[in-house]
Amino acid sequence: MSPRGGALGGGGLGRASGMSETSRMGSGRVFPALPAHPDPEAPFAASWWGNAWIGALEESALDQGRLARGRAYAREGAVDTITVAPGRIVAYVHGSRPRPYRAEIRLRTMLPDHWDRFLDAVATDPAHIAALLDKDMPHALADAAARADVPLLPGARELAPSCTCPDRGHPCKHAAALAYQTARLLDADPFVLLLLRGGEEQDLLDELSRRNAHKAAAEQQPAPPAPDTSRGPTLPGTLARDALATEYRPAPPPPQAPPAHPGEPPVLPSLPGAPDPTSLEFLVTDAAARAHAFLTTGADPFTAASPWHDAVRLAACHPGLTGRRTFSRPFAELARSVGRTPADLSRAAAAWRQGGEEGLAVLETPWDPPAGPFDRARGSLAGADLPRMTIHRNTLTNAEASLQIRYGRDGRWYPYRSEPGAEDWWPEGEADVDVVGALTAVLGA
Repeated sequence: MSPRGGALGGGGLGRASGMSETSRMGSGRVFPALPAHPDPEAPFAASWWGNAWIGALEESALDQGRLARGRAYAREGAVDTITVAPGRIVAYVHGSRPRPYRAEIRLRTMLPDHWDRFLDAVATDPAHIAALLDKDMPHALADAAARADVPLLPGARELAPSCTCPDRGHPCKHAAALAYQTARLLDADPFVLLLLRGGEEQDLLDELSRRNAHKAAAEQQPAPPAPDTSRGPTLPGTLARDALATEYRPAPPPPQAPPAHPGEPPVLPSLPGAPDPTSLEFLVTDAAARAHAFLTTGADPFTAASPWHDAVRLAACHPGLTGRRTFSRPFAELARSVGRTPADLSRAAAAWRQGGEEGLAVLETPWDPPAGPFDRARGSLAGADLPRMTIHRNTLTNAEASLQIRYGRDGRWYPYRSEPGAEDWWPEGEADVDVVGALTAVLGA
């Protein structure tokens, strides 16, 4: 494979498929519609990566007939612009009806530990290092990933297709067409697979360069000097200050390894005038879980911008506390402890589940986005034949005032719903870097 231009998060030139330059969209990439592939006798994929992807698709499919119809759709060029982002591939696919369907394929992203093992495996082979730094992906990398127990290629049943069409096949013909066209993207640029698994290409290349430089520096370190044997063997001895010490203190034992799981809270009695034991057990459980995370990962889970933020995190992370119109007593007490109503806390918890602290900021703090993706959003919605939206600061609202999309400072779109005209906006659905995806997910729900 020859070197290619561009980075995973930005533009690049396709080769085998004749694709034009891609454009950046959030943390993903947007590919223009691929040309038709009309020869039914020609193999659909031309590269090792493309054929490996098709193999995973065909192992996951429950209906070979739908696969065949999807392959025919893809050969006819029925798949429109394709967006590839961490964990998903999305495109509109033209079928038998005038309005296209929105097809999506999801794939689990790799964990940080997977990426660490993958880069360690690459760094042990100079040929792999040279290939990746030259923007090339030899298929031997798949073997290296397998030896490191890293899920680079999708396994059987790992591809999760969905579509807005009424067919509930796994996959339907529209999602199958999108999967086959993805194989052609991999023909042109196998780095698309790394993006789908959650890896930004430039970040991975930077980290690989750092590890390569560290390895080279370690190899160039001079060997330690040989021990001087001219003076004969060294006799064991004791320092004078240790020999004359009047008090002996043994060295402390090494710290114990953290347990595999957080401990359980003690059973607390209910006493007159004492705090509620249920609330105390809840707080002890939360503190133990955060302490265990700190010991095992090194990440500090104890920072919170304010008591309000910490209360919202507690309400969002513990399903037993959540509510919208009816609230448990612990939930109401948690809201009262930070001077808010249970409804305020419930709405904020829903925003936190959408996007953590950034989701809460979107709920509470309107702002004025700079020119760019926000200005192009209404054109994208109009192009997808979605409701016309009006602009106010960082929000787009439909004419009935029942749907709203809010643009966050992290570049994602946060969907909201309200009863028409009630101005009672509640976060609903998942945040998405694609404004069309964010809105259609709520409409579909």
